[in-house]
Amino acid sequence: MQNFTFWNPTKLIFGKGQLEQLKSEIPRYGKKVLVVYGGGSIKRSGLYDNVINLLNEIDAQVFELPGVEPNPRITTARKGVEICKSEGIDILLAVGGGSVIDCTKLIAAGAKYDGDAWDLVTRKAVVNEALPFGTVLTLAATGSEMNSGSVITNWETNEKYGWGSPFTFPKFSILDPVHTFSVPRDQTIYGIVDMMSHVLEHYFHLEENTLFQDRMCESLLITVMETAPKLLENLESYEHRATILYSGTMALNGILNMGYRGDWATHNLEHAVSAVYDIPHGGGLAILFPHWMKHNLKVKPERFKQLAVRVFGVDPEGKTAEEAGLEGIQKLREYWNSIDAPERLADYNIDDSKIELMADRAMVYGEFGNFTKLNREDVLAIYRESL
Repeated sequence: MQNFTFWNPTKLIFGKGQLEQLKSEIPRYGKKVLVVYGGGSIKRSGLYDNVINLLNEIDAQVFELPGVEPNPRITTARKGVEICKSEGIDILLAVGGGSVIDCTKLIAAGAKYDGDAWDLVTRKAVVNEALPFGTVLTLAATGSEMNSGSVITNWETNEKYGWGSPFTFPKFSILDPVHTFSVPRDQTIYGIVDMMSHVLEHYFHLEENTLFQDRMCESLLITVMETAPKLLENLESYEHRATILYSGTMALNGILNMGYRGDWATHNLEHAVSAVYDIPHGGGLAILFPHWMKHNLKVKPERFKQLAVRVFGVDPEGKTAEEAGLEGIQKLREYWNSIDAPERLADYNIDDSKIELMADRAMVYGEFGNFTKLNREDVLAIYRESL
């Protein structure tokens, strides 16, 4: 493994009834609070009223930015930046899932930047500071509640990019599994696929001597796969919601990948698809990841074999590493099918008419991937295989 320094400053506050801790966390940073949220789900569930009541109890001056999209838009982030600058906001509070948190990260950074916030996403400028922000998580999926990364879409130009900064870790994140009870079945499925994909992105790397990291990744995948069907049968199970919620955080907070860097090409492939078609991120990953795996099976067959044997129970007897690995890929596909995740781009009425545009968006920074580099021909091949 490589040398590494692990640093994650986010305070994780987990469990039932932990929303009350807003009253002690918010005052550390000031009185003026911008509450950022998405659609009407937090109002229907009562969470919005609970948050506002707690903020009123500490005499916070509350401002609001509703309407954050599932694939958060730069236009919405710009509105938040303007509020922060004009009102002198002290701290932001993201109440929602990963999209709301991702948007809040850009608002926090953009509020301390003189130019357009899109510059920070497109790497034309570097984040040097950001407003503090906390989160109240309502969806187990992205891990954005305990990392510094964010993904933002510019719908006008059909661009969607990941970015991040050491300044955009949440100061605190409150995770109460009860707040995820109202997540619909399809969104629950997308979240499960997303967190599994994060682990798989970690898993495919070229470093040696990552024995413990491998086992952590494998155990998280097994835990999610065992729990997901039970949760989908009972969406208001506190026990299963808690397991999935914690798993989503652990999948992308830096703990699993100490000492190595995973691949992350599939996420880039999916960002390009949803930049053009605005499909759910988890749905896109469910379609693309098995095809990325098949396309790159020959890069390091033993890696695919290890995953197949340890996680998917493939019997390696009498099989080459490639044969065992391919069987593992098929079992992943079958598992995602079993929980009703999408299998083909056609499931979202996507054909090959904009495949070149998607490739353009995927290749904006040139060849990508750390397990193996994908060029334009690779990208087009994977998209075609996924149709």
